[in-house]
Amino acid sequence: MQIAFSKKLTAHETPIPGVVLYDLPVHGDKRGWFKENWQREKMVALGLPDFRPVQNNVSFNEKAGTTRGIHAEPWDKFISVATGRIFGAWVDLREGPSFGAVFTAELDPSQAIFIPRGVGNAFQTLEDNTAYTYLVNDHWSADAQGQYTFLNLADETAAISWPVPLEEAELSEKDKAHPRLSDVVPMPLKKILVVGADGQLGKALRKLYDADATVEFAGRAGFDLDSEASFTERNWKNYSTIINAAAYTAVDTAETAEGRAAAWSVNVAAVARLARAAVEHDLTLVHVSSDYVFDGARERHGETEPFTPLGVYGQTKAAGDAVVSVVPRHYIVRTSWVIGEGNNFVRTMASLAGRGIEPSVVNDQVGRLSFTEDIAAGIRHLLESEAEYGTYNLSNDGEPQSWAQVARDVFELSGRGRDAVTGVSTEEYFRGKAAAPRPLNSALDLGKIKVSGFEPRPARDALKAYLGQQARAE
Repeated sequence: MQIAFSKKLTAHETPIPGVVLYDLPVHGDKRGWFKENWQREKMVALGLPDFRPVQNNVSFNEKAGTTRGIHAEPWDKFISVATGRIFGAWVDLREGPSFGAVFTAELDPSQAIFIPRGVGNAFQTLEDNTAYTYLVNDHWSADAQGQYTFLNLADETAAISWPVPLEEAELSEKDKAHPRLSDVVPMPLKKILVVGADGQLGKALRKLYDADATVEFAGRAGFDLDSEASFTERNWKNYSTIINAAAYTAVDTAETAEGRAAAWSVNVAAVARLARAAVEHDLTLVHVSSDYVFDGARERHGETEPFTPLGVYGQTKAAGDAVVSVVPRHYIVRTSWVIGEGNNFVRTMASLAGRGIEPSVVNDQVGRLSFTEDIAAGIRHLLESEAEYGTYNLSNDGEPQSWAQVARDVFELSGRGRDAVTGVSTEEYFRGKAAAPRPLNSALDLGKIKVSGFEPRPARDALKAYLGQQARAE
């Protein structure tokens, strides 16, 4: 057997998205040869997904012309040849625009190929005593076999030119009986799971991903964060991403004994379970954070600022962030002053304006509004652009304002005078009331999210659009 000895690890894209052919360095002398068949650090640096293989399989084939496939399994594969040569054929059997795409190549021990979940795999040996080996990132099971997708080796649409005609090749009766491409049910794509789908952000994500079958929404009835069964009974292999839109946000109640327990349960214990699921099943975890992880002493809060929470709610959000930060694939989306569907500050001010009430509003807390429509769009951007994992500040843009200034904007846009709103200090507003401490400056530095390619709308524009939507809804 002649091997093309190479000294450099190189990658070659193919017509099938995610399928990558590799040239492997092979070092030989009169005794034989040696190669690093799988070297995680080098291959990940070259762009191979860190697919975390858990099982290694070897198929030994005595005769040239032995043909196996076309099988698409619910896991990724890294395929190589130990001895001999093969003709490999791969057909995309996943849902999507590349369904039916074909790629073929001859492989000897100096090459390897990465095959993503759902891409049909087949090979034909070109030499006797060929050993075909592959790493997979899930363990074989009878249940998993029920999720395979098959294609007939002789399918006319794929039109694979087998070196050894199939009527002369060695193949199993099962492989002869697989369906043609027109009868194949494509393998579903992995899903995004949105938990907390009944909240303000969850509702915005529902609207954004409307009719997208790859996104699954779970409210409390569909995913109880307090129940271990919600985590252990779900087949996480069918998912790629979790978006955690659930949170305990009753800032003042969190200071009570009952509220403290609830805040730690939802914002920390449940988040730890989500993080564990993400680590164990190699999922991306998107987690929404808060300006309350800071004490408000700085004029602008960057992503790397140390936590300095003032109250219980802020402490639980900071703890949740710390938990999520250890997940290899994570996005922590830190936001502030959230406005969405349901009761919120803007709707309250609009109602007061409509009823002719002149409120007193805090004027020494400064920040920016964050509309859930924009938070949802930012999350989608991070996922679809495959931005670098980590923490991103995300609010609407523009000059930071006090709550009183926001209220005056609402009154003005509602047809009332700005002077109907009176400013008061935080100390005056909460005097005699049981209230959690609040950061006086909640403005977030938006530089990082902008560099990633996402430009949040100015808060004033978003506010005007939001009030228009509310007026039309009424």
